[in-house]
Amino acid sequence: MPRKPRMNLPGVPCHIVQRGNNRQATLFRKRDYQFYLDCLLDATRRYKVDVHAYVLMTNHIHILATPEYKESISLTMQSLGRRYVQYVNKEYVRTGTLWESRHKASLVDAEHYFLTCSRYIELNPVAANMTQHPVEYTWSSFRSNALGQPDPLIKIHEMYRRLGATHELRRQAYAALFDGVIDPDDVKLIHNAVMCSMPTGDSRFKEQIETVLKRKVGYLHRGRPGRRKNAQCK
Repeated sequence: MPRKPRMNLPGVPCHIVQRGNNRQATLFRKRDYQFYLDCLLDATRRYKVDVHAYVLMTNHIHILATPEYKESISLTMQSLGRRYVQYVNKEYVRTGTLWESRHKASLVDAEHYFLTCSRYIELNPVAANMTQHPVEYTWSSFRSNALGQPDPLIKIHEMYRRLGATHELRRQAYAALFDGVIDPDDVKLIHNAVMCSMPTGDSRFKEQIETVLKRKVGYLHRGRPGRRKNAQCK
């Protein structure tokens, strides 16, 4: 079965997930994390992608970014993947697959889910019981978005800009979002959407995406009509 085309659209935020093959580790030492970020910065500058949030976990990566062109994200992830795999293979004298198939990607309804998706990404270390608060984790965008720590990767999105009239007010408002927990239904929606490369949003947002793409987006049902029990990603 041919791969379905990506749902990348210029100017629309995209939640990207890249996982290690068989959930194996892909980042091992401090210099690996830094090299990955350096490669990401180079690729996003070359292919015109604005990164708004990210987290580097031991065996997977989350990125929230907006492409300038339709192919910007695909080209960025291809370049990033090639450079980082070459680095790991040389550094650790290894061969074989590092990443699990293609990266996952979900278009995000910025008006309703941008900030929630950003929180979801930066809360990954907390969800994994690695830290009690995202500020304790080095390899994410939280310190930049919430504390103003310089990070050449981070570009402000309009939804973040609306949080306040000044940089300080925006940072304070963003940090305050982490005082509460994300609605479990939103967590489930974001997780399922990116794992199945579906839009992160309601039915109206999905219809808008379908209109622009001129094709249906949905889940693949396997089995005979009338016997379909489980919907799978397509």
